This record gives sequence, structure tokens and C-alpha cells, in this order.
Amino acid sequence: MTEQNTPATPFPAASLLGYPRVGRRRELKKAIEAYWAGKIDADALDAAAKGIQLTIAKRLQELGLTEAAAVPGTFSYYDQVLDATAHLGAVPARFGKLLNAEGQLDIDGYFTLARGTKDQQPLEMTKWFDTNYHYLVPEIGPETEFTLASNRIVEEFEFALANGIETRPYIVGPVTYLLLSKASDEAPAGFAPLSRLEDVLPVYVQLLEKLAAAGASWIQLDEPALVVDQDTPAAEIEAAVARAYEVLSGAAKRPQILVSTPYGALDGQLGTLAATNIDALHIDAFKGAVPSAAALAGLGNKTLVAGVVDGHNIWRNDLAVAAAKLDELKAAAGRIAVSTSTSTQHVPHDVTEEGQLSEELRSWLAFADQKAVEVKTLASYLADPASAKAAIDEASAVIAARAIAEGVRRDDVRARTEALTAADFNRSAYAVREAAQEEALHLPPLPTTTIGSFPQTSEIRSARARNNKGALTNEQYEQLMKDEIKRVVELQEELGYDVLVHGEPERNDMVQYFAENLEGFDVTVHGWVQSYGSRCTRPSILWGDVTRSAPITVAWAEYAQSLTSKPMKGMLTGPVTILAWSFVRDDQPLGETANQVGLALRDEIADLEAAGIKVIQVDEPALRELLPLRKADHATYLKWSVDSFRLATAGAADATQIHTHLCYSEFGVIIDAIDGLDADVTSIEAARSRMEVVHDLESHGFGRGVGPGVYDIHSPRVPGEAEVTELLATAVKHVPSRQLWVNPDCGLKTRGYAETEESLRNLVKATKTVRAGLLESAK
Repeated sequence: MTEQNTPATPFPAASLLGYPRVGRRRELKKAIEAYWAGKIDADALDAAAKGIQLTIAKRLQELGLTEAAAVPGTFSYYDQVLDATAHLGAVPARFGKLLNAEGQLDIDGYFTLARGTKDQQPLEMTKWFDTNYHYLVPEIGPETEFTLASNRIVEEFEFALANGIETRPYIVGPVTYLLLSKASDEAPAGFAPLSRLEDVLPVYVQLLEKLAAAGASWIQLDEPALVVDQDTPAAEIEAAVARAYEVLSGAAKRPQILVSTPYGALDGQLGTLAATNIDALHIDAFKGAVPSAAALAGLGNKTLVAGVVDGHNIWRNDLAVAAAKLDELKAAAGRIAVSTSTSTQHVPHDVTEEGQLSEELRSWLAFADQKAVEVKTLASYLADPASAKAAIDEASAVIAARAIAEGVRRDDVRARTEALTAADFNRSAYAVREAAQEEALHLPPLPTTTIGSFPQTSEIRSARARNNKGALTNEQYEQLMKDEIKRVVELQEELGYDVLVHGEPERNDMVQYFAENLEGFDVTVHGWVQSYGSRCTRPSILWGDVTRSAPITVAWAEYAQSLTSKPMKGMLTGPVTILAWSFVRDDQPLGETANQVGLALRDEIADLEAAGIKVIQVDEPALRELLPLRKADHATYLKWSVDSFRLATAGAADATQIHTHLCYSEFGVIIDAIDGLDADVTSIEAARSRMEVVHDLESHGFGRGVGPGVYDIHSPRVPGEAEVTELLATAVKHVPSRQLWVNPDCGLKTRGYAETEESLRNLVKATKTVRAGLLESAK
């Protein structure tokens, strides 16, 4: 669009890398789910989406991001990787022809990839780098056809422009897109999706040209895969980066190109990108070290976009530290702009809406809106340091006051963690525990269970809301929850399950429920953050030393056990997941905080055992989530994360069966750590990946109980009996049947009762079929 590296429209001095996109009150979630339910049509969904986009753009302008292209166009109906798949037309062959007569992937085709069909599972889901966000994994093979099959990014830009705001369009960059993809079912062994780069680039060029024609001055191409240690050789990635941006920057007509590299230090690929003809390069200067002057010299007159404000957590930024980084960068680079380290999609909208939090705690926090102000302040500092002095001094004073605030450090908690010894982290040998548990539980081959939660009906949510408002007494609320627990227990008995759960109707969220009952936490009212698709969570705020003052789950588990003679699981959330799905204090190592949470859970397990609970599940679905992006940092993380789980569970008696649960993960990467947890039974997400994990279990020689999930609960589709039977048969081929459990992939909270009952019934039928086959083959 312009002569190389001579920006017609300078990159904005202050901008965010991205912004929360579901709406301040989850308006997008509600509209999408209404569309899925047939309550609104596609036009109404489109209108709702455009309203949200315009509201976001205007809000960011109100916060001072008023330059052209300062507002990021990072809206998505579901997730940004799926958006790239839609624009590339990369529909897996197993879905048949999803493109319409115009060659476009319409909204129904888009959601089909995300949610599946009666006969086809949706795209696999996994975590987005080191966040609690999850994306849909593209399936790419030699047969994949690429074509510009969506115009939505262009239409969104044109809509904002028509309303007086020039946004900065966004799409996942081609190298990251292919590195995040998996080989399709049709691909030959050893096929690498990155080998399709030359076929993908023309579609990106076509998109750039359409955006240029629409008037876009900048586009943001996100390349976070470049900050991660990949299995693909670095030289191959370097060649792909050089080629990709040679082609894209060489487009005849294009917007100026910003390449963003969030979530860590760019390191070796910085020089590769600097040598291309892109127009701006973003680096994560919050998590990553400031690059050397020599490394930055290669940028020439490109704009360096410095991500010095943390986009990933909620703590107020240390503006003095950020200003010092900017001084260092300014001395080594030419043009400098200020931004966030990552998209702020990972934090809530606005801390001023959390009036129930103490004024002191609110002063420590910065949500997305506050981060926009911090970015604007630091951009002012670059132009005139004196103009930002008051704001920098105020931030420093607040951070100093936080360090000495009551509850941030507690002597009783510190004394307990300092007294820990090696014995506190170890149980008896598994063979001893296995014999004790067989004697206590008397379970059949392939025992069936569920992960914990059952559907949270509108009646349950209404009762909780009325109780919170005082319209329902605590006694009335407790009785309604007991009625639901009784319903869940009776349903499991009728279906024929072996180890039961109470369904968790009393829990609003698997982390928030514990945060509300542990000291050192606070919770938000409007702090919603997107986890995947329309699914949102409210991460709790872990700001101080953690301890438990009273039992949390015992009364509910004891009541549920009184309703059945079958084993009833006690259900706890593990220390790593509590940390991963909270906004955790940033003033001490995570391992110290994890041990504090582990000790609180250890006390809860002891009380559950005393109440007669013989099976206790400590969920760790986020174990893989916090794994550092650089391999050199893996060992340290895995040591403290595994130790915190073992600390929580090592006090259990031999006859108490400890379960754990993991999901959304590439388990082969951390199979040693999963083994190191030393849980008696581990349930693992496996249905969407069609039992890929059993190969890792087999090659590792995993020797304890394991339940690879056979029912994908992240989609509304009901797996048939034959499908579940096939998955179980695959598992039996690779894992000894005496170790296998049968269970869904995850909890059932987000599903409806009709689909849940049908799916669970099919699960039991399939189990009986496979059990019978095992008995027959044993004769």
C-alpha cells in the first residue's frame, strides 16, 4: 500500500494488542447461545455482534486510544484460530462440503466446526499458550484446499469505519496458524502442516489486498508460536518466517503490517522478523527481557511496539519499571510505541465495576480499561516524561502499600509451609494402596464414573441468585440443593454407575467455590473472562496468604454418601488449577502459593476421610496450562506443581482412593509429571482427539488407574453406543483392562439433562459390551 517502511499512517503511540470481546455483561455469549437455541436468527446475531464491536471501539476511544488503528479489531464469534480457519477455507474433509454456493463458510458452517454434528466430532480443543483460553485446532493435510472463504474481517473493519472509527484488523499469522495445526486424518505419516505455507500465503495476500481496498492503514498478524520452543527445527521456522513476510510485505497493495509476538521473549526469531519488510514489530517486554541494542538495530526505521504493560494478569503495572524499560528500548530503537504484552482478552473489563471489593484491593488492580489508561500514560511518558510523573509516583506508592497490607503475609501460614519435610509429599507404594482399595471398594472391571458436576439447571442458578439477594433463606437454599443431589444420585443408581458423584449443584464454579471459602482470596461480580467459545469464567483474585478456617465440602459429600451404598466421590479442585484459574499474586514464586493451597486441601481431605468418604477426586485440569513456553523452564514448574498436588493428597490413608482429572492438554508432553502426581486413578480428556492419549500411556508404561474420556462434553452432540464402544475397544488395546476406568471427558455442568442422560446411558451400555468381551476372551 505504501513504499517500504515509510508509514503513511504512523503506528499509534498507544494501543492494546486486543480487548475482551464477549461484552461487559457477556452479551455475545447470550446472543450466540440464543442463536444456537433457535431463539434468534442470523441477522439478529449479526446485529448483536456489531453492537458489541462498536461499544468496544467507542469505549477504547473514551480511554484515550483515539489515533487511527489504535483500536484493535480482535472480535471473534468463537475463537481467533477458528476465524483463521474460516478465512482460509480450511475445512477438514470429514465434514463434507461446508462452504456455501458462493464458496464462503457461513455462520452455521463456522459453528459446525466448533460444535460438531451428530456424526462428526468438532475440531479438537487445546490451550492457547500459557493462558486459560482454549482454541480449536485446525486439521491440515496435503488434501486441504485453501481459499478466501470468509469476508468477516473486512466487513468488521468497514462497519467500524462507517461509524467513524478506523480499527486495526487482526488475524493469526500464517506461521503460527500452521504450527498450531495438526495433521489431518488423511495426511501420511510424518506430514507437517507447515509444509503447506506456500499454499496458505496467497490467501493471506488476497485478504491484505481486500483490507487495503477497504481503507485499512494497518493489520495485526499474531505470531505467538515464535516465542515457544517448538518440535519443528528452529532453522525451518526461521525460513518459514522469512518467506511468509517476504511474500506478505511484498503484496502490491496492502495495509502496513504489525507482527505481534505475545506471551514471552521472541529471542532467536527477532532478527529474522527485523530483516523482513514488515512495518512494525511487537515484543512482549513484560515477560521477556528487553532485547539488546544489537538485536534491535536490525529493525531500522520499523516501529518497535513495546508490550510493557501486562495484558495477562490483573495487577496494577509498576509504571516506574515500565518507564525504565521504555528508556532502554528508546536508546536502542528508532520509532517506539507502547502496548500490552498480550491481548487483554485474558482479563475482565473494568475494576471500577467491582464495588464489593475493598477500596484497598481495587487500588492494586488493573483490568482491561485500566491497562488502556496505563498504556496511554506510558506513551505520554515517551513524549514528555514530566507529564507522567504523578501517575508513576502514585503507582509506586500503591505497590509499596500492598506489600505490607494485612493478610498479604501471615506468620501462621508461613510457619506451616517452612516446617514441611519430604515425608509430607509421599504416600505408601501404589501396590500397597491398590490392595487396600480393592478390599474397601469391590469395584468391577472397567468401573464407571463421571468427572464430578452434573448439569446446572436454570432452577439451580435461580436459587443461588435468590439466595445471594436474600430472597431465599439459607435453609431453603440448602434443601433445594439437597433435592438436586438426591436427584443426581438416584439417576446414577438407575443408570448403573459404579462410583457416584453428588453433582456439585451448590458450586457456582470449581475454583470460585473454594476461593469463597479460603482466606487470602476475593471474588468479582462482573469479572468475566472468555475460556472458549461462549464459555466464560470469573477468575478469583488470590492476593494474600492462603489458609482454610473450616471444612468446605464435607457436609455435602456426607449427605450424598448417605443416599447410596456405592462409593461417593469427594470433589476438590487441585492447587495448580486453583492458581491457573485465578488471578494469582505476583509478589512471590508460584510454588510457595501452591503449597499454601495444597495444605488447605490436605486438611479438607482429612475431614472427608473422617466423614466416611473413600474416594476423593482432586481435579488438576490445568496442570498442562501453566507449563512454561520454554523447555528450559519446564523442570522447575513441573517440580513445584507436582509437589503441591502430592502435598495435598499424601496424607490420605492407603484405602482412600485418590483420583485426579486432566483436560485440554497435549498429555505426551507432561506424561512424566502426570505419573509423578501418584494419583490412584487419572481421568483424561480423550474423546475429541479420538484416544490419542492411550499411545502415550502405553509407551510410558503408565501403571495406575486411568480413565481416557469417551464422551466429549464440550459439544452438544450425543455419542452413540457404537462410538463409545469403539473408543473403549481402542483403549483396551493399549492399556491393560485392569487399569481402565470409563468416564466422560470432563464435568457435565454446561450440558442439558436430556443429552446428558442419553450420553451416560450409552456409556454404560458400551461398557457392558466391552466387559462381556473381556470375560469371553479370558475363558
